[in-house]
Amino acid sequence: MSYPVPSLPERLLDIDATTLPVFGKATDYPRGHRVARHSHNKGQLIYAVSGVMVVTSDEGQWVVPPTRAIWMPTGFVHGIRCVGDLQMRSLYVRPDVAPQLPSEPQAVGVSSLLRELILAAMKLGGDYAPDSRDGRLAALILDELQALPVLPLHLPQPSDARLQRICERLQQQPDDPATLEQWAQELSVDVKTLQRRFAKETGMTFGQWRQQSRLLHGLELLAGGEKIISVALALGYASPSAFATMFKRQFGQTPSEFFVQSAV
Repeated sequence: MSYPVPSLPERLLDIDATTLPVFGKATDYPRGHRVARHSHNKGQLIYAVSGVMVVTSDEGQWVVPPTRAIWMPTGFVHGIRCVGDLQMRSLYVRPDVAPQLPSEPQAVGVSSLLRELILAAMKLGGDYAPDSRDGRLAALILDELQALPVLPLHLPQPSDARLQRICERLQQQPDDPATLEQWAQELSVDVKTLQRRFAKETGMTFGQWRQQSRLLHGLELLAGGEKIISVALALGYASPSAFATMFKRQFGQTPSEFFVQSAV
């Protein structure tokens, strides 16, 4: 990989100034690099051909391996943390050419076709005409973006200070076994109040949020090369098979299958 990369302000000016309806940008980052919170005047498909990233916004966070991507609509502030060396290949879409694309950030699947289109988009340049090869490539990319399958890789973040305290502990100590009743006692609040706040602010129960947090943290550990048995124990599961079962129930694939590029 080639480092260093241009500064974030330089890249933002370049991206925001471009008037092409669809274009791509390639950027490589070293392990552990953090891209500061920022936004674009265009929609962005955040994708990496290798490496795993954690994308965060006020709406929550997503763990994203190479078979997945994040659609980040225009104007949404977000940041990125690189779990390993990252080869990012992003698509940028002018909002007026595809108003039907999702208006909220979401994790999406990346088919083999879309992956090749993303790589081809890195060569789009100049002021291409709609009926040119580049113009037809851009149109096909827009068609594919409208058919992206949404995936359950999102961990919503609450705004209530009490829930934030709970969620921060669970993310720092994913094997923490404390029940919501124990949390209610520690926070001197009625357990039903916490239940209502969790449902209202995250759309999940406490148990569902903790499970999703554990699984996404496990996904990050697996991407970093940890063995399943170590990940399962770190997350508080009784056995690797218990972790694998819950993982497949949530994501539709076993941990080993999850990182394999789809042939769709």
